[in-house]
Amino acid sequence: MFKPSTIPEEQVYEILANRRRRETIRELTVSARSSPISLHDLSKEVAKRETGERPPPSSVRESVYNSLHQTHLPRLHDLGVVQYDQTNRTVILHERARDLDRHMDAVTSYGITWGEIYRIIGVLSLSIVLATLLEVPAISSVDPLLWTSFFLFIFTAVIGIQLWSNRWILVRAFPE
Repeated sequence: MFKPSTIPEEQVYEILANRRRRETIRELTVSARSSPISLHDLSKEVAKRETGERPPPSSVRESVYNSLHQTHLPRLHDLGVVQYDQTNRTVILHERARDLDRHMDAVTSYGITWGEIYRIIGVLSLSIVLATLLEVPAISSVDPLLWTSFFLFIFTAVIGIQLWSNRWILVRAFPE
């Protein structure tokens, strides 16, 4: 059953409008910590994501540190997305941040995310190949290599559809 977001739509847009806030949420989500992360470590990771450099330049890391401490983390704390201890300068992702997941993943016009589509195809393909190997009638009459090739074709087609539907993002990312 679909559970509506507890974060109002205007706040979702406000949160996700800033790249540093998005990268902060991604980093906290990816690290999936049950214990707080220091602002120092978080700022290094966000700076790495921004620059793509390892280690990030100290000027960028300092800029990220200051903007997270002074602006972004207090705002995310006020909105209930993170718990930010300004005294100890530690951050932990609040459970409410899960409401942002759906907005951070690309959603198709049918209301399902591309990630969900890929997971469905992956599970279906593995199930079919397993059924073939277990000699389930009808399914096992087709060679597992043909099933694998079929699903690889499906993955390729879906990737093409996703790229085509998001082509304006690619055009902006790689200008002529």
